[in-house]
Amino acid sequence: MTSSSSPSRKALSKIACNRLQKELAEWQVSPPAGFKHKVSDNLQRWVIEVTGAAGTLYAGETYQLQVDFPEHYPMEAPQVIFLNPAPMHPHIYSNGHICLDILYDSWSPAMTVSSVCISILSMLSSSPAKQRPADNDRYVRNCRNGRSPKETRWWFHDDTV
Repeated sequence: MTSSSSPSRKALSKIACNRLQKELAEWQVSPPAGFKHKVSDNLQRWVIEVTGAAGTLYAGETYQLQVDFPEHYPMEAPQVIFLNPAPMHPHIYSNGHICLDILYDSWSPAMTVSSVCISILSMLSSSPAKQRPADNDRYVRNCRNGRSPKETRWWFHDDTV
């Protein structure tokens, strides 16, 4: 999914609104290093600027994450993708989908947008090479028409990058 397509989603629950307002307030006081929230009036979709950490392959490079929150956040994980252009990384597809277990099977309601961002930056920082996943072309071809990465059955087998 890209920023030009809009997912069919329900309005946020009261619990989700309260949680996101709290997270946004905390972010404004103390944002995680290397991240900047692009201010908007849409609480259900955040766009976050990511700057690669010093001393890594991505040092000084800037990318954008799009975070879409479901009706029952934080009980359900947000959808997180990189907007185009997505960084070259063994776990990031050219359509911006991210293969990271905490975004899917290992999600916990205790996680926050900040903790997800830090995990993504850590994943980027640990990469020894800028390359696409081996199955990038096939995966992206199968994701046409705005398929959500949450509809993918991910296989988390490589935790070295």
